Amino acid sequence: MGETTVKTIEGRTTGTSPMTTDESTEAREAAGAAEAPRSRFARFKELRSPRRPRIWFEILLIAVSYWTYSLIRNAVPEQKAKALENADWILSAERALGLDFEHAVNHAVNSVTWLIVTMNYYYATLHFIVTIGVLVWLYRRHPGRYAAARLVLFATTAVALVGYYLYPLAPPRLMEGQGYIDTVLVHETWGSMASGDLKNMSNQYAAMPSMHIGWSLWCGLIIFMVAKAPWAKILGLLYPALTLVVIVATANHFWLDAVGGVLCLGFGFLLSYLWYGSLPHRLPKVPVREPEPRRRIWPVRT
Repeated sequence: MGETTVKTIEGRTTGTSPMTTDESTEAREAAGAAEAPRSRFARFKELRSPRRPRIWFEILLIAVSYWTYSLIRNAVPEQKAKALENADWILSAERALGLDFEHAVNHAVNSVTWLIVTMNYYYATLHFIVTIGVLVWLYRRHPGRYAAARLVLFATTAVALVGYYLYPLAPPRLMEGQGYIDTVLVHETWGSMASGDLKNMSNQYAAMPSMHIGWSLWCGLIIFMVAKAPWAKILGLLYPALTLVVIVATANHFWLDAVGGVLCLGFGFLLSYLWYGSLPHRLPKVPVREPEPRRRIWPVRT
């Protein structure tokens, strides 16, 4: 009687020094007070720690995010006059730099029918196919790096929406009197939602920044940094370079739009680094299992 024992979660009891009820209560309160801030910190740390992604959550997240992106992008008012004015300024800036090569590339590639038609389909499809493919690859082979890489992509896309709203820009193919060729219309290929019968479903003046470059460079860098095979690394670097040629040849973007896409991607990597404390490729390939929380031992009066 009067001796205090300690009961663990498993139900074992051990003898301890005598403790009064008041002392026991105070001990519990002190332990609880100390545990509260540690628990909040632990939860915050857990949020910033890479975890194994869940397939249905990721599918839903990507679907909802892309739907939201498309909705906001297309909801931005089509300020045609301002967009054309900005396009004139971009073209003037490139001419001042001596780098206004879009017109020459557009006409040269358009003269080779099979090549420009291929590029039309490239522009319309690979933008989605390769990006989703890289996400799936990360999910299956590098789950510990998936969340950080996904955050880069999402942050890049989110900041691009700000650019579409603040800086409406007409693509070269919609400029008046400059002689650019809308290759989808000329060759009647199914392709960009910004041309033909599908143009009313998409904002025509959201060319700055180029997410074709933002997304393709994300794919290329992730593949280059994460893949081990040399051939995969080479393909990773070639993909955004080829995408740059395609967006210029089809007159969908100026090369300065690509610079905007690169800046957005830089913001995405910075945000991911600040959140996870590391670049995606430096994180563990497989999430490190969190240690189990220490079991509490409460004094029990017997």
